[in-house]
Amino acid sequence: MTIDPSQFRTPEQWRAQLTPQEYHVLREAGTEAPFIGEYTDTTTEGVYRCKGCDAQLFRSTEKFPSHCGWPSFFAPADAAGVRYVEDRSHGTVRTEVRCAVCDSHLGHVFAGEGYDTPTDLRYCINSICLVLEPTSE
Repeated sequence: MTIDPSQFRTPEQWRAQLTPQEYHVLREAGTEAPFIGEYTDTTTEGVYRCKGCDAQLFRSTEKFPSHCGWPSFFAPADAAGVRYVEDRSHGTVRTEVRCAVCDSHLGHVFAGEGYDTPTDLRYCINSICLVLEPTSE
């Protein structure tokens, strides 16, 4: 999956679609405050989609309680659904996670933290970037 040219929007178009806080996180690589996000502790089953373009990003089956203040996943729903960017913005090297379709900032991925998950990864994702589509019962 690559960035979809139809998702290219001007800053004004993004601002019309998103709230100021959503714009700050998705388009300016901001971070929402910890422990306040809508999906930090939810256990609802379903698919997490990108707030910017509705692309499927994560599933509840890969979500786990990391107690870090943001929703955590051990893998994306589809490896091609996200892209990675080296981030040196805070005096350290981190790996930023972006939506592969609309290039919105989602959060960061960390390795080697010792969580009991099938991978050695923690995708630390801002709730504000996501929309949860609950599984139909």
